Formats: sequence, structure tokens, C-alpha cells
Amino acid sequence: MQSKQQAQTIFWFEKLTLANLEQVGGKNASLGEMIANMSETPVQVPIGFATSAQLFVDFLQQNKLNEKIKHHIDAYGSAQQNLATTGSAIRKLIAHGDFTEQQSSEITQAYQDLSKRIQENQHDKLNQNDLVNQAPYMASVAVRSSATAEDLPEASFAGQQESYLNVIGIEHLLIACKQCFASLYTDRAIVYREKQGFEHEKVALSIGIQQMINAQVAGVMFTLDTETGFSDVVEINGAWGLGETIVKGSVTPDRFMVFKPLLAQNIKVTASEPQQNFRPIIEKKCGSKLVKMCFAHVDKSKKIHLSKVAASTETLVTSIEERTSLVLSDDEILQLANWAVIIEKHYGKAMDMEWAKDSISGQLYIVQARPETVESQKNHSVLVNYKLKEKSKILVQGASVGSAIATGKVFKVVNPEDVENFPEGAMLVTEKTDPDWLPLMRKAAGIITDTGGPTSHAAIVSRELKIAAIVGCENATQVLKNDQEVTLSCAQGTLGIVYEGRLAFETEEVNLADIPHTNTDIMINAAMPDGVFKWSTLPVAGIGLTRIEFIISSQIGVHPMALLHPEKVTDSKVKQKISELCRGYAQGGDYFVDNLALGVAKIAASQYPKPVIVRMSDFKSNEYRGLLGGEFFELIEENPMLGLRGASRYYHKLYREAFMLECQAIVKVREQMGFNNVIVMIPFCRTPDEADKVLAVMSKAGLTRGEKGLQVYVMCEIPSNIILAAEFAQRFDGFSIGSNDLTQLVLGIDRDSTELKSLFDARNDAVKVMIAQVIKVAHECGCKVGICGQAPSDHPEFAEFLVACGIDSISLNSDSVAKASVHIALAENTIKKQKNL
Repeated sequence: MQSKQQAQTIFWFEKLTLANLEQVGGKNASLGEMIANMSETPVQVPIGFATSAQLFVDFLQQNKLNEKIKHHIDAYGSAQQNLATTGSAIRKLIAHGDFTEQQSSEITQAYQDLSKRIQENQHDKLNQNDLVNQAPYMASVAVRSSATAEDLPEASFAGQQESYLNVIGIEHLLIACKQCFASLYTDRAIVYREKQGFEHEKVALSIGIQQMINAQVAGVMFTLDTETGFSDVVEINGAWGLGETIVKGSVTPDRFMVFKPLLAQNIKVTASEPQQNFRPIIEKKCGSKLVKMCFAHVDKSKKIHLSKVAASTETLVTSIEERTSLVLSDDEILQLANWAVIIEKHYGKAMDMEWAKDSISGQLYIVQARPETVESQKNHSVLVNYKLKEKSKILVQGASVGSAIATGKVFKVVNPEDVENFPEGAMLVTEKTDPDWLPLMRKAAGIITDTGGPTSHAAIVSRELKIAAIVGCENATQVLKNDQEVTLSCAQGTLGIVYEGRLAFETEEVNLADIPHTNTDIMINAAMPDGVFKWSTLPVAGIGLTRIEFIISSQIGVHPMALLHPEKVTDSKVKQKISELCRGYAQGGDYFVDNLALGVAKIAASQYPKPVIVRMSDFKSNEYRGLLGGEFFELIEENPMLGLRGASRYYHKLYREAFMLECQAIVKVREQMGFNNVIVMIPFCRTPDEADKVLAVMSKAGLTRGEKGLQVYVMCEIPSNIILAAEFAQRFDGFSIGSNDLTQLVLGIDRDSTELKSLFDARNDAVKVMIAQVIKVAHECGCKVGICGQAPSDHPEFAEFLVACGIDSISLNSDSVAKASVHIALAENTIKKQKNL
């Protein structure tokens, strides 16, 4: 970039668009793009201005720094000088440079003009004494670097340069500007440019000076799921105070997720029903949020160091209430998600944004926006499945990043300058990482941190480097020992686990283009909400089985009757745990309904608008006793498998109230969130009379079969379901064959018996006769029939049998779809040929 005589130095954000990227860098051009093009939308962006990239070029030239910088870069490239020495020397050269009088004057004038505009905008919020004492008023601003090679589709450069927050006063601002210039040569920026193939001398730097939001709450937001690339959601992370704690991984933040397709206004459920606005929040997780960054008082009388901005922020420990409370209300979550959709639509690509909530006005702002450059660039037509072949002692757990598995020796690091000592392929274990850690992270086989969430620095860089990572473990640096061999597994959904020792694992690639089309609908089983988005690209017809009890055990953890009747819980420790779980809820039942609805909704979102069949709870009494508080409400049965389970619980005095909560959660999912693709299924329904009782209870809870498009299926797992299939068909819209229980009850074999394992086989002729019969009768009655189980995947001849019977759908574990599809397609071709003969 060549110096231009009297080139424009200052650009106000509202005058910028993406066309100005070469003049002001990606970050500033994007801010201008939003302000200039979204004035008619609800999106709020703090005002500010940018210095030109040409100013940076001129600054280097007038201080005669170009040759000196090149000398250091060449010395590093020829291994005559290490990275740390190179970066430090260049940064010191730039920090000791001087602006010309005209350059200083132009920046100063723009800052004074910005301060005046900010003062006018918030004059009603400022204390009148402050207005008198501050003459002229000096605004608090954020000073951020914006490189001309930044925020491009192929390279984000996120976090490579520095930002300075709560900068007040002209002297501090000018120093911060020079520090931003110097940060173009941080160690991590030098390495990043070389890895990305950018020539150092061809990258210039603009500076953004933006109204500083004194954030009560702040965070980051993406228009996709950062773990899987699932593009139908907005992912929001937030914590108390300024957003730097999230970006740098100092805290484990709250995490929220909103389903974009149902955010649209004025959606009609059916043509005949009124317009409705849905509230499709599908995830709310409370992070630990142990600290927060806040404004600190700036002593203007203190002597300013030549190359250091005065401390303007401080990190404080959060209160118990702050740690256990969500930082955003539902309305604020939806407001941010709507803004994200507006921004994504304008840019036409997945976006990565930073947001803040002003502590005085409570107003939300978008303070940065850039294209997302990791998940949106991946090839999602090929799925890679990782699977452990063995297990061992669990050492620590946290949030998984990606879905890979890695093994190696632990190497704990406190200072990123230990890069020279870090062994290639070791497990990096540390409290947190920030951009300075990039050179070291590149050498690691896996990364494990005490703090941070899915959008922390460690998580973002791990995804970009394709390194397995687990963040937010809380105690990894205490539990794990140097040189200890461990296995890091991210293959169990969003829960990442560090196991003792090097464990064997296998990988399998599934090319979606190789999965054949079948006339028989192939569906998948979904046990847990965590990780369900990974399978959203599979060419399936929906979800054939979701078990509510899995959500209850993993995300709720409390017996629902203990939530409804805490007075019956006599153990004070159990009562205290239940009280802690329900913190923030008016009643225990609300906690159950809200969390169950979130779990079901996330699963429903993964396949929307395809059908998602949700089976109501089918815990046995002994399993219910294992839930917190369960011992105070459950019977002790000799044979729980054949006892009070499934449908019989739903109208029984011991559980009816709890089943009403399950129904309320489904009502919330379908009617408030908008997931009308959810089909309810009743398990272990022994008689038609029992079916009538269950349907009556459901109706009282707001779930009436046939109303608002609600379909209700029944599990076909008892011989009576088949013998009386015609009567069951009058009460339900479909059957789902549960082959395990059906085999158990037809053959009289305990499904868990080791001694009788060889006899337990769904391919037994007696079982097949029953299956063929129910398919025939159900079709005669106009009902659909599906099956859920592994047999069609494991046994090609069983798949052929089901296809020959005319079964409508086969639901499988997600990792079996490719294999089973081949079997089913071959079966369909065989049957077709036989018919033609």
C-alpha cells in the first residue's frame, strides 16, 4: 500500500461499508456496514470512527521502521532469532514511534467530536455534576485493531491483534492507538499470518475508536452451532461484566440457543388458525461465571508510561447469586437472536458477533460482527464417527469441542512462553488460553482447560486447528499430573471426558452421498439433546424414537414428585440439593417443565419440520428410585420390568401429577416454541381401556389427540398390542414396534439374562409372526407402523423381512444409518425382482 498525499485519516462508521475493507480493515468495515444499512432495523450498534490503514503505513514510513521490521522478520525466518525476541523487538519499535502533529490533531478532533455525540445521546443518563466537572466531556471508548486481511472467509484473524477497553482522555487514546499498531506483530499474529500465507508487509492496520458500553452483561453470538455447523440456530454465550472474560476463556459462560426458522414473525400453525409468534429457545445452560471484568477508575493525574495504557478495567469475583443466575431473560435472548438473523440475512453468510448490555440503560448493543470462518467452511457431506473401544477411570469432565478423540501425555503449562519446552503431541493442560498461546497450541494433540466455554479462545482456536479439546473442567490442572497418559474423548456429545491411560478407539467416515435412497422411511433414535445436531445432515425421515426418561435423568436429575411435594422429602441434604437445582423457579414443577421442554425442543429442532416421535417416560420403579428424592415416592417391586411402568403410571395416584408435568412440557414445545412436528408416543400400554385412561389424562393437561395437529402413537411391545391391534388402532395414529420387550414377552426370556442371551433373538419365527400380523392389521386400519432397534442394521435378512411385510419406517441408532440403508435398499430391490418374476 503506497502513501498518499493528504489521504483521508478519519472515517466515521456510518460512512463505511464493506467496500472500504482495504481502507479500514474487516472489523471496522463491518461495523460501518451494520450502522449504514441497518438504521431501519432494531439492531443497535455503538457509534465511533476508524483511522485509515494508510495512517499505519505512513506511521511506519515517517518513523523509518519498515527496514527495521523487515530485518527482524528475516532473522526469525532464517532461525537466527526466536519468535518471542522478534515480536518484542518490533512491538517496542512501533510503540516508541510518534504521530505527526497533524495526525495527532485529526485523531484528537475526531475523539472530541465522538465524545460530544455520546454526551448528547446520553445526557439524560449522566449525573449533572459530571457534566460540570468534565469540560470538555471525555468519553470512554473501546480502541480495537482492524487488520486489512481480517475477517475474510478464508481467515478470521480473530484475536490476533489487541483491544483496549475503557480508554478515557486524549493521551491515553494516542498511546492505545500505537499499542494497536504494535499488536500487528504479536507473536501469535506473526505465526498466524505465516500459516495463512499472508505477507507481513502487505497487511496494514486500521484502528476503531468506538463508544464503550459499560456492560452489565456481555458475550458472543453465532448464527450456527459452533460444534457441528448446524445452521438453523443462533448460539449465544454470556457472562457478567465486559465480554473479554468470555473471549479469553476466563469464565465458563451461560449458553443459550434459539431455533431460527421459528423466529419468523406471524407464523400460522395451520391455514385456519390465528397468527402466532413462537418463542423457540431450545437451550439455557447456567455457566459458573466465577469472575467478571468491570470498569476501573482511571487516575488522570498519574504519569502515563510511553508504551502502556493506564489500567482501565479490573477483574472481580462474582457473588453466589451472580454465579447461579442466568445473565439474560427470555425476552433478551429472543431479541439478540432476532438481531443475529437480521445481520446474517444482510451479509448472506454465517456470522460471529459480540454483544453487550449497558449497565445504565439496559439497552442491548452489537459491538462487533464478522463472518464465521470455521464451521461454515467445513465439508458437512462427510461425517467422521469416533468411537472408544474401551473405557477406564474418568479423571475430569468438561465441555467438548468437536467430536474427536486424542491420546497423549499431560504437559501442564502456566506461561505460553514455554512453547520451546512443550513436546510435540502432548496434552496441553492449563487454566485458560488467550491469543498469545497460539504457537504452543499448534503443537498439542489435545487441549484441556479449567475455565472457558464453547466460544472461549481455547475452543475457537481448537476448532480452527482441528485439535480435540475439553474446556471448563474446573479442576484439570489440580487432578492431572505431568507425564500422565490420558485419553481425551469428545465423542459423547457435548460432554467431554478425560480418561486414564491411552485407550483404543476407531474412526469411520460416512459419505452422505453414498447412502442409498429407500422407499422405506429410515429414521434415527435420539437419546440425548447433547450432540443431536451432528446427525442433522443425515438423509433420514425424522426421529423415530426419543426417550423422555433420558432427558429426565441427564438434564433434570430429580424425581418429579419430589419437585411437586418437597414436604415429603425428609432427608435435609436431598431437600437442599433439590432447592439448589430449582433456584430461580417459583415452583419445582416449573423447573421440571422448563428443562424437559428445552431437551425435547432441541431434539425436535434437529429434524424440523420432519416428524419427531417422543416417547413419554418409561422408567421402571427401581430406576425412578435412583433419581434424587425418588426413594420417598417409589414402590419396591419384585419385578419392575413387569410392574408399574409406562402407561399404567400415567393415571396412577402415585405418578399422575408427574405425568401431567410431562404433558405440560410437550404443550410448551408444540404451542409456545412452535415444534408441531413432535408426535407423542405411549409406552407399555397393556389394554385399550388403559389407553382410554391415559388419553383422558393427556387431554386434561392440554394434549388432545387430533387437536392442533397432535398425533399420538403407541409402542407395540406387548402381545396384547398385537392381538387387539384393531382396537388400539382406534385410539392411536400409529404403532412403533419395540422389538426388545416384544421378544422378551413372546419368548418368555428376561432380556437382561446373560445365561439366556443366545436364545434372545428378534428373528425368532414366533416374534416375526407377531410383527407381520400387527403390520397387516394396522395398515388395514389406516395406521402407520415403524420399528426401532439394531436388528435391521445387524442382520440383512431381518431388514428384508420387515420390508417384505411393508413396514413404513425403521428407526436406527444414528451411526448405523449408512450400513442399514444398504441392507434395506438391497431388500427392496430383491423383493421388486421377485414380484416382477
